[in-house]
Amino acid sequence: MVSLARPGGNITGLATLAPEISGKLLELLKEIVPRLSRVAVLGTSTQPGNTQSLRETELAARAFGVKVQFLDILSPKDIESAFRAAGKGHADGVLVLQSPVINSQRAQVADLAVKSRLPGIFTQSEYVKAGGLVYYGANTVALFRRAPTFVDKILKGRKPADLPIEQPTKFELVINLKTGKQIGVTIPQRVLERADRVIK
Repeated sequence: MVSLARPGGNITGLATLAPEISGKLLELLKEIVPRLSRVAVLGTSTQPGNTQSLRETELAARAFGVKVQFLDILSPKDIESAFRAAGKGHADGVLVLQSPVINSQRAQVADLAVKSRLPGIFTQSEYVKAGGLVYYGANTVALFRRAPTFVDKILKGRKPADLPIEQPTKFELVINLKTGKQIGVTIPQRVLERADRVIK
């Protein structure tokens, strides 16, 4: 890919900007958990984008004086041991990066975060529905609604390389207050006021 504006080749589509907003996820977690000094970051080292996501998270962590513990999840069997390692590392919270391996086990991940009493911030809203604490990211429903316009243009003869990759214009913040109560985390009012959806 040459650039988002001119993707080149046979590529076009919609971007979620997940790697680019990883620092924002940590900033939000720090706002919710002011005592946050260590964060466990769950990701998959072989997943495209995770290296950039981790770099963005580490940059934000330095600015906030937070130590990052990266826990590599290469298969579902690594998830429980990762949470044990987070406990041993005295993590105050968990940040979960985009990863098909982890996403396929989101109910288990959300459950282990609650059992470990770790406030978690996630890159898919489904985690919050499964019992995770917070989601922040691109509004995927809005992205899905835009996808057919690309199909239409290509079927009418446009080359994918000439169609700029669209960046999200809508982001959403989803908070699970039930989970907050379970793990003893009070969401600050200023964060609640910014939420698009609150699960009570």
